[in-house]
Amino acid sequence: MNEIKYDENGLVVGVVQDAKTQQVLMVGYLNRESLELSKETGRVHFWSRSRSELWEKGATSGSYLNLVDLRTDCDGDALLIAASPDGPTCHTGDTSCFSSVSPGQGFAALESLWTTITDRIAHPTPDSYTAELAAAGPDLTGRKLVEEATETLIAAKNHAEGDVAQRVVEESADVVYHLLALLAEREIPARAVIEELERRSR
Repeated sequence: MNEIKYDENGLVVGVVQDAKTQQVLMVGYLNRESLELSKETGRVHFWSRSRSELWEKGATSGSYLNLVDLRTDCDGDALLIAASPDGPTCHTGDTSCFSSVSPGQGFAALESLWTTITDRIAHPTPDSYTAELAAAGPDLTGRKLVEEATETLIAAKNHAEGDVAQRVVEESADVVYHLLALLAEREIPARAVIEELERRSR
């Protein structure tokens, strides 16, 4: 934070991003005081250029921005603020001030899952299911993946006959998790799969 380059008015622009979905929520300005308050309270504060005063996002609406991470860009003249929103960020009631831009399907959350999986494998703990899978050898995770894929197929067939979609969602989540765990165990980066999909799309 000592490398931040404030402008002539003592301000730096901050781009707020949803820590989970990575959707851009809003853009605001911060000075040293608002930055310190953000770090001390865990809630993002800004400096209002129009009112010339500090303000806490959500102080009146209850839609706070809970600070998760804070980074500078390569030049130090802009901040990327990862936050967990308590409600709609935009004053219009929309999730984002850029709601015209689709937030996508939320695949960015898989980055966090991948980080957790690789960390559990590298630093196993007794209560970690991921560590238990990895310790059992290469076959267990693969068998679990096949099992969950079969259960997803059954859930999809039941859904076609009128059952709830939630079962398909739950079984699909198990498939995604075990697939990532299998890749991590084999030390194959998930990015390699993305690159293969990109190659095929061309």
